[in-house]
Amino acid sequence: MARYTLSVKTLDEKMGIVLDALRASGLEKDTLVVCTTDHGIPFPRMKCTLTDDGIGVYLIMRGPHGFSGGRLIDALVSHVDIYPTLCECAGIDPPTWLEGKSLLPLIRGDTEEINERIFAEVTYHAAYEPQRCTRSKRWKYIRRYDGRSGPVLPNCDDGESKTALFRHGWFAVEEEALFDLLYDPHETCNLARDPRYASDLSKERRSLREWMERTADPLLGPLPVPAPIGAKVNSPDGYSPSEKSVGG
Repeated sequence: MARYTLSVKTLDEKMGIVLDALRASGLEKDTLVVCTTDHGIPFPRMKCTLTDDGIGVYLIMRGPHGFSGGRLIDALVSHVDIYPTLCECAGIDPPTWLEGKSLLPLIRGDTEEINERIFAEVTYHAAYEPQRCTRSKRWKYIRRYDGRSGPVLPNCDDGESKTALFRHGWFAVEEEALFDLLYDPHETCNLARDPRYASDLSKERRSLREWMERTADPLLGPLPVPAPIGAKVNSPDGYSPSEKSVGG
């Protein structure tokens, strides 16, 4: 955690250099700065998972078209919404096949939400670990497609917390998980097997399936999904991403 805090400090300093350069060059008012990241914090049950700790990333935007004033907007958005936003800011018609939606209605105050739900996925990281999820304001549904009952350890960065969990038995993973984010924001209580939530589970399953069909998800075809041509992957039965990988 100390090393992570240091990396945050370093990032803040480097961002300051970029912003100072924009100001000094006279381009500050005409430049939309987008700052985000590709995954959540690199700790066990976070990075390379579909919990909010894994898919929840910061998104800070500053510049013209209303991206100013230090506002916090708590709407449900996804990275796929950034490109349509850039298109609208630049006055460019977005491609008709885009999944995302422009953020500008949120910025203008025209609406409080642009998405009823968002979706996320993992197929390969260091090793094969196919998962899909759907998340609404209230519910998170995660489905795994590898038939494993334990974690894929090469997909978790090495570190003290990983070592400690491994020494104490780690944690099991389940094929399906349903979390009520209103009462369980840290996603600790899986409700998928609770008959009281059967209707909610069915709705989330259907939503995920419809998205997978709409996007021609490869998990709907023969399994396992092959690795990209030329990729190097770890065995899902290994321990560390630094172990010898094999060609995909």
